[in-house]
Amino acid sequence: MKKSALLIKNATIYLENQVLNRANLYVENGQIKEIIDEGELSSEMLNEAHIIDAENLNVIPGFIDSHIHGANGADVMDSTHEALQTMAQFLPKEGTTAFLATTITQSPDNIEQALTNIVSYENTPGQAEVAGVHLEGPFVEKSKAGAQPKEFIMQPDLQLFNEWQRLSGNNIRTITLAPEHDTDGSFIQALNESGVIVSAGHTDVGFHEMKQAVRHGVRQLTHLCNAMNGIHHRDVGAVGAGFLLKELSAELIADGIHVTKEMLQIIYNQMGSDRLILITDAMRAKGLEPGDYELGGQPVEVTEDRAVLEDGTLAGSILTMDAAAKLMLELDGVGWHDIIRMASVNPAKQVGMFDRKGSIAKGKDADLVIVDDGFNIKFTICRGVIAYEG
Repeated sequence: MKKSALLIKNATIYLENQVLNRANLYVENGQIKEIIDEGELSSEMLNEAHIIDAENLNVIPGFIDSHIHGANGADVMDSTHEALQTMAQFLPKEGTTAFLATTITQSPDNIEQALTNIVSYENTPGQAEVAGVHLEGPFVEKSKAGAQPKEFIMQPDLQLFNEWQRLSGNNIRTITLAPEHDTDGSFIQALNESGVIVSAGHTDVGFHEMKQAVRHGVRQLTHLCNAMNGIHHRDVGAVGAGFLLKELSAELIADGIHVTKEMLQIIYNQMGSDRLILITDAMRAKGLEPGDYELGGQPVEVTEDRAVLEDGTLAGSILTMDAAAKLMLELDGVGWHDIIRMASVNPAKQVGMFDRKGSIAKGKDADLVIVDDGFNIKFTICRGVIAYEG
């Protein structure tokens, strides 16, 4: 039997613009080779591939978590291959097939160790792929630090960023910063021109400053509503900018805690599924028992549903991508294609990977999730290899 071949039979398959019923999907060498809607399957496919009979099941693209710090006891800032591998092995359980390893505000030395560790890490088929870096901080606003350690926050420094980008092997895909500290916009402009997604977060920026920052090249908001000012009737701030400025996409922690279900509905009504990106912002306690943990060198208390610093500030999350998808499906107007856009298509497009990930199409990576009608995960497939079986 060809270990590189996989045949998924009798499935409901969600393509980019249509749904196929009782269709078949053939995977070879980690990529989607054929999508067979009708007609006979070849004897080669039937005899030489591992077969999954997906009758009464649905095949959707793997989720891409573009903002995650850790899981299952590991954290990106541990700066070890073992930590990244722990995350990569664990995340398929929740349907995640690729992620951006996300740093936190720390000393330059610690950030550099994390970056050089990521660039030397080798992805393994059958595990979630480390698809790049999300640099969260250190160029953020102290009054909106949230769980970012304040003592390491600094002003934007293009020379330092360029050195970090070099150390990362040009793998920093997204940066979270406070645009109000880039007073002339030159830092944002330089990053935007180099292809980095500049995301406004941990910011106290007002609406008019935000409009200017968008002109300079800000294209995203980091965990919308969290660590930023709320909507006020005299200044709608960063959240209002997300609603009104069509250039902006927004990350969303859909756990009902960081953002209540009512606010999730308001956000969805304003922005729809085309500009929202589901993330977890998870820390190392995801997947583990409640207890005492650590984030960015700070003690974190984890309960059944949340992670908090000693002062009660939310410290990342313990959210899973499938749980975020299920909660969003409870909102008015949200269907399966909307979930696929928010959890797969949009993050792939945002970080420049849509040519190979984010949707089900011939020639793309076979990053797939097989779920039942209740959105419960039965299989996760990472580049053609079964990574999780529920």
